[in-house]
Amino acid sequence: LAGTGNGDIMQQLEYRISRLEGVLRLNKMITESGGKIFATNGKKADFDATVEKCKEAGGTIATPRNPGENDAILYFVKYFNTYAYLGIKQSLIPGKFKLLNGAPLSYTNWYSNEPSGGGEE
Repeated sequence: LAGTGNGDIMQQLEYRISRLEGVLRLNKMITESGGKIFATNGKKADFDATVEKCKEAGGTIATPRNPGENDAILYFVKYFNTYAYLGIKQSLIPGKFKLLNGAPLSYTNWYSNEPSGGGEE
């Protein structure tokens, strides 16, 4: 990259990022919604390990805030035929949930008769 202008460097970086994103999409490891990238390594882990891996990757555990983001998470659930952990926890009131930081949920899309707190909301 030596001797090239900033425009050239930016173009090369954009090209490389585009190629990397293409490979990740091809391998069903990322999807996007509303400018946010949702990613998985496809491996099973417990909740705490999932939260930690997300932090290590520079992100946070997914928390759907609208139907598009919900669909992005559902994409992985369907592809890997498994459940997904979300950045949501049960409050002190049974059947009531909140964000991990304690804020109330602004978007929900529960199954019928959920949330029950049984883990398959």
